[in-house]
Amino acid sequence: MSGLAAIIIQTLRLSLRAGGGALVGLVFFLAVVAVVPFGVGPDLNLLARIGPAILWIGVLLASLLGLERLFAADCEDGFLDLYITSGEPLVFLMLGRSIGHWIATGLPIVIAAPVLGLMLNLSPVAIAAVTVTLLAGSPALTFIGSVGAALTAGLQRGGMLIAVLVLPLSVPVLIFGVLATNGAVYDPEPFTPPFLILCAFTLVSCVVAPIAGALALKVALE
Repeated sequence: MSGLAAIIIQTLRLSLRAGGGALVGLVFFLAVVAVVPFGVGPDLNLLARIGPAILWIGVLLASLLGLERLFAADCEDGFLDLYITSGEPLVFLMLGRSIGHWIATGLPIVIAAPVLGLMLNLSPVAIAAVTVTLLAGSPALTFIGSVGAALTAGLQRGGMLIAVLVLPLSVPVLIFGVLATNGAVYDPEPFTPPFLILCAFTLVSCVVAPIAGALALKVALE
């Protein structure tokens, strides 16, 4: 556990040092949500109806930022080779990098979501539902994205390829996140079933993604 904690702390430090890289996702999220009302118009009822989907789409797109650098530096400076020769399992590296990346980039977005919900005229119930669903589902986006980052670790300018690989796998998380939020706002639609499925996505990705990413890193080094 001490080794895993060291990887998480190292990932946080690297995210903060990389030219404010940890804040790029938050700024992008703010920009996406702030621009949408200008395109939709002054219809507050429409904003309130599509607001949860806008927030979730913003989080999905913001989660892609910074993934290209998640393992690129490890490949370039030889850290991955040293880590493998040390005998430590790559699964711990994948898990630590993913958790650290989510804390640095995903958690600030979750914290900012309630404030941006006010800009979209969301009700207090909708704001609370969006915040809870983002807290439960955004780690799944990070874990899925880490697999894409591992697959492209040895490639130059693999950011676009990461998006192509990750977006189709992330759509189910987006769907159930929006369904759970709408279920909390509109009585005919239940909240619990889609929310539990969303939590299941996160738990499964927490287990499967580090294993798949470790295999992808080995392929990238060959």
